[in-house]
Amino acid sequence: MIVSEDRMGDMVALDEALNRLAAFDQRKSKIAVMRFFSGLTIDESAEVLGVSSETVMRDWRLARAWLRQELS
Repeated sequence: MIVSEDRMGDMVALDEALNRLAAFDQRKSKIAVMRFFSGLTIDESAEVLGVSSETVMRDWRLARAWLRQELS
């Protein structure tokens, strides 16, 4: 895979933000990774984590907002 320098910087920033999120809330970080990189659905993520779909939806919304703030 060829990744441009700009994209590599974006990936590094995302990785760092995900690590900061994990320090703040491990489950939200796991959900973000499952959704971004594994392509799991809300229901699949809920099953993996052993929580309700509603919990995953709530955590996913908060994780996206947190990451958006961190990356802006």
